Amino acid sequence: MKPNMNTSKNDWEPMRDDSESESAPLLSSGSHTSVEPAIFEDSEISDLDSTPTNNYFKYSIVKDTLQTGGLFRMILQTRMSLIRCNCRKRLFSIWNTILGSSLLTIPWGIQMAGFFPAIILTLVMSGLCLYTAYCLLLVHRYHGGQKGVEVVDLCRTYLNKWAEYVAKAFSITVLLGAVIAYWVLMSNFLYNSVNFIYDNVATRQYSINVNNSLNTSEILCPKVVIYNGTNSTVIIHDYTSSTLGPAWDLYKTVPLFLGLLIFPLLNFSSPTFFTKFNSLGTMSVVYLIVFVLIKSASWGINMSESDWEVGWILRSSFPALSGMLAMSFFIHNIIVTIMQNNRDQSKNGRDLSIAYLLVTFTYIIVGVVFYVCFPLSKACIEDNMLNNFQKWSGLTVGARIVLLFQLLTVYPLLAYMLRVQLLASIDKRSSMGCVVVVNLVLISVCILFAVFVPYIGTIIRYTGALSGFIYVFTLPSLLYLTILKKQDSLSIFSIVVHTTIPIIGFLNLVAQFFITEK
Repeated sequence: MKPNMNTSKNDWEPMRDDSESESAPLLSSGSHTSVEPAIFEDSEISDLDSTPTNNYFKYSIVKDTLQTGGLFRMILQTRMSLIRCNCRKRLFSIWNTILGSSLLTIPWGIQMAGFFPAIILTLVMSGLCLYTAYCLLLVHRYHGGQKGVEVVDLCRTYLNKWAEYVAKAFSITVLLGAVIAYWVLMSNFLYNSVNFIYDNVATRQYSINVNNSLNTSEILCPKVVIYNGTNSTVIIHDYTSSTLGPAWDLYKTVPLFLGLLIFPLLNFSSPTFFTKFNSLGTMSVVYLIVFVLIKSASWGINMSESDWEVGWILRSSFPALSGMLAMSFFIHNIIVTIMQNNRDQSKNGRDLSIAYLLVTFTYIIVGVVFYVCFPLSKACIEDNMLNNFQKWSGLTVGARIVLLFQLLTVYPLLAYMLRVQLLASIDKRSSMGCVVVVNLVLISVCILFAVFVPYIGTIIRYTGALSGFIYVFTLPSLLYLTILKKQDSLSIFSIVVHTTIPIIGFLNLVAQFFITEK
């Protein structure tokens, strides 16, 4: 999707400001050592995006002058060949980067919006995110297409210093929301995995009463169990919880135990060890897709005539899906880094469009198939679809264990990125004491959310709506309008379109506060 402008293709050829010399990019070599960007291509960091600051870049541009001991050199060496790859591999890289934990919440998002409106909303949000991402590529091309130039640098050059600060702040916000969401997921996976292991060791059995003819013994409706105390379809007697007692509680104690496990990992001098497990990101995404397809095939289609009729109605809670999708399609802070390594820059728009099409198709397939085939009431679908399965369900056990191990290796990397960006914005020289304090504060915040707001869908939709308003809808539009003005190509139509986009993002953010999740 390319912007509709009354400008020729040559208008977007690389141009330089008068203040720049041919040998000096925006980030002066006098203050930074140019290093090729390395990209974490796995989906474990897809929802987590942290935008580069002047000194630290997500996915990850590392500056030797920061005296980080050559952090991520291994990534620079092992992944550089993947960046300079052919078209097919690049498309897979973008697909794999965008996809993430949102796959677990897509069915819930469809339930919140309504079946057919959810599909339409997914297509619309995908198109908007694709368009604004392409606008960033056009601005970078106009700037000169230099490597090492990121969105925050473009904001500083074409907008002002405050725009750069805002970009950095909301980059940290995205990453903070991501680590909180991951903490909630890790607590859930740890709780259920330990319960499963204990049940097998103690040879405990579950007493399950199925009141219909469907094979739903492995399916749960936690909402009914939690709010009504009974479930007319399945009654669960969880012997593990009663045996372990209050010392092992999903919301009260497990997040604390997780903190004891994670905190030592955050204080490693170098997190490069954890990058060796990046391939688990691809494995987890593929596993989830196969998991949904297998389970759905075993259930068959479970949509009554009334379900199809109600499916056309747009529910008042639809902003829950739009907020979540703003994060699900978020790649804007690193898209320049990814695409600037494309050997044929003229193919950037095509490659980006195909990649977004693949991501959209994946989300729709997973969400639609799970929703249509889910055998219980659609209102039972959880914001973490794995919560709809018994802890002894074989494929579910595998999914939880794989995801738990993956997140345990990814979380230290994300915490490092967040800490580095935060401290770099305050003081480039930070002592070990500062590192420990930041880690303690970060873990404390994550624990508080896991205890009091353990809702992954809520966390993702608020984070996506807030950061999407700035990074997906506003900054790309303002940058694009600025370039059009410099080209004397600014029209009323362009102004209307690119002021409407941020308004949509703002309304999406405001709407999050009026959603009641039942």
